Amino acid sequence: SDLGPAMAALALAPYHHGPRAHYVSNIDGAHIHDTLKGLSAETTLFIIASKTFTTVETMTNAQTARDWVQKALGKEAVGKHFAAVSTALDLVAKFGIAPDRVFGFWDWVGGRYSLWGAIGLPVMIAVGPRNFRAFLDGAHEMDEHFRTAPVQENLPVLLGLVGWWHRVICGYPARAVIPYDQRLSRLPAYLQQLDMESNGKSVTLEGTAVTTPTGPLVWGEPGTNGQHAFFQLLHQGTDFIPVEFLAAAIGHEPDLKHQHGLLLANCLAQSEALMKGRTLEEARAQMLAKGMKPAEVDKIAPHRVFSGNRPSITILYRKLDPRTFGRLIALYEHRVFVEGTLFNINSFDQWGVELGKELATGLLPVVEGKESAANRDASTAGLVGFIQHLRGSE
Repeated sequence: SDLGPAMAALALAPYHHGPRAHYVSNIDGAHIHDTLKGLSAETTLFIIASKTFTTVETMTNAQTARDWVQKALGKEAVGKHFAAVSTALDLVAKFGIAPDRVFGFWDWVGGRYSLWGAIGLPVMIAVGPRNFRAFLDGAHEMDEHFRTAPVQENLPVLLGLVGWWHRVICGYPARAVIPYDQRLSRLPAYLQQLDMESNGKSVTLEGTAVTTPTGPLVWGEPGTNGQHAFFQLLHQGTDFIPVEFLAAAIGHEPDLKHQHGLLLANCLAQSEALMKGRTLEEARAQMLAKGMKPAEVDKIAPHRVFSGNRPSITILYRKLDPRTFGRLIALYEHRVFVEGTLFNINSFDQWGVELGKELATGLLPVVEGKESAANRDASTAGLVGFIQHLRGSE
């Protein structure tokens, strides 16, 4: 997955001293087209990251990239502009990449847990070996904390227990992750995969149906943007959605301390508002103090009531440096494992992604018009027919 490296590259942007790093993952041709636009083939290195070197999305984009290089520089240039992170050396060689440009990793590592190894190569190139080592050291520190700290002081255990309590005992369906740190803007998307692909399961380790809810829906946006998008629902919606805030005490921009102060004030204010809320009496008193007429107060005050008692967690750190970032990501990895253990499910497989991939293989010739959709279900056949209709209207 590119979610980990892309998130890490953005999070560690202040430490970039190497080439610019771009990440392409979507099979939609617009993704690689827009990324390549403006780049020079002579100064571009492609790192193809695929354990099996057969992932359709990755290899389709890799072929497009190879065609782009060949068109600009000739076929003989391919080997100089590509490297691979893979375990399939035979397929890598067939693509045209020499063995000394291949970085291997263990075949048992799932994509969402692979940032620490060779999959993180683009991040190391961008931030340099020393900063990448600090990132790994921070993760190791959290690993050791998880392994040795008493339960009552163990951060992954405590987070996992709270998450399990919210999901199973309280029945809360979702979890919002709101980093008040713009460079962590891709963290919610990364955690969506880490958490939902790991714990979005309905079968236990014994192969029987689970008897309790399992992984929640994970979503979010960076603050303060989220305040103007969905905080209305968090504060006054009918569902209680636990919120996890993240914030740094110190920013990377010394000339913008006032803005960082505003950022922190907003983060703390949202946490306080979720906890304390505002009663009808408080709303009325506030409006009357501003000189509003009693009739208008009676009409509007109920809409300005906040129930409060809505759960949130705030994770604070001094500064988002490589070591801290490593600790943070390892914390969330271990938290997912703790919750998976409490759910009694396997957090390290992802069978739920297989069916759609299998069906897509069979649907490709149908979409391309090489086969009929007659043998498909009525819904799919109808969609294929409408696609063909839309194409015919061009």
